[in-house]
Amino acid sequence: MWILYIYLMNIGLILGSFFNVVGLRVPKHQSIITPRSACPNCQHTLTWKELIPVFSYIKQKGTCTNCSQSISLLYPAIEFLTGLLFALSLYVIGLDKELVVAITLISLLVIVTVSDLAYMIIPDKVLAFFLLLFIIERSIIQSDPWYDPLLGMLIGFGLLFLIGLISKGGMGGGDIKLFGVLGIALGLVNTLLTFFFAALIGSVVGMIGMGTGKMKRKKPIPFGPFIAFGALIAYFFGTDIFKWYVLSFIY
Repeated sequence: MWILYIYLMNIGLILGSFFNVVGLRVPKHQSIITPRSACPNCQHTLTWKELIPVFSYIKQKGTCTNCSQSISLLYPAIEFLTGLLFALSLYVIGLDKELVVAITLISLLVIVTVSDLAYMIIPDKVLAFFLLLFIIERSIIQSDPWYDPLLGMLIGFGLLFLIGLISKGGMGGGDIKLFGVLGIALGLVNTLLTFFFAALIGSVVGMIGMGTGKMKRKKPIPFGPFIAFGALIAYFFGTDIFKWYVLSFIY
């Protein structure tokens, strides 16, 4: 099992590097294949030695080898987080077909986090691609009951759409569509839990940010990362949380 954990984490590190490219290029309508990755400051084309996930950042002390400009911590953080989450999915789910859904879900959430942090945009192309993937996966790896993904999609999209109408634009269109896509992977209960955790975490971070002066009231902040965090909690631990809540309510 340790070999599988290491293998899956390495796959996550490599894909995390690719997800950085997708999250940063797709919103700008750029190709994710060409041109090769380069320093955003001096346009130095990166060699393979400068593209090793996490390790290159540490070796270069967080700077470009050509111009010594600081490299954003977002790159190695996303790479490491993706690897860690891939390994976590194996630990929680085990060698089960559902592991495919877990890895797909993590991939979507990582890309969404990158693009929303960078541009406050969740690209439709990314959502459409993963929507198709989840539909295929859930048609093979079915939930119980079979219609749960459909309910999750309808309620997830509908709830956020309603909030967007009531708040008159307080909820972004990308967030609304993201919940529709997540509903297929998560099902009804976990979709609702995702919204609860995302709102809770977002509120706490917002209050801390305003308390420290780093955030200002009515200034928009990317909600995608909070949705991603909430979705991961709901997906991996939602069943246990729901059972605990129900039992606590009964007794």
